[in-house]
Amino acid sequence: QVPLVESGGGLVQAGGSLRLSCAASGRTSSIYSMGWFRQAPGKEREVVSVISGRSGSTNYQDSVKGRFTMSRDTAKNTVYLQMNSLKPEDTAVYYCAARSRVGISYLTSGYQYWGQGTQVTVSS
Repeated sequence: QVPLVESGGGLVQAGGSLRLSCAASGRTSSIYSMGWFRQAPGKEREVVSVISGRSGSTNYQDSVKGRFTMSRDTAKNTVYLQMNSLKPEDTAVYYCAARSRVGISYLTSGYQYWGQGTQVTVSS
């Protein structure tokens, strides 16, 4: 098992910034990649960004490119999502996920471990 604990959500005005954190514990050596997903009310959960455990390379959903940055601290088994220039449409519950299979995935079905989620609300 790989418990994931997110933190850092909250309420912010449009144009503001937030940084989300996700700390992994347990069998962290089994993690190949991690991702941030989000789910807005009435919508399906969607990928925001993913990071390769091997190379540290990142990929982003088009709507957040240039505004969000995913990073990691391998010593702390923690990934971060720095969110700048936030928009009301970024409002959602944000989830951290870990993948214990080789490669990366942009699908929710590709991840075996999930955090509890943290609410991000952007007011206009």
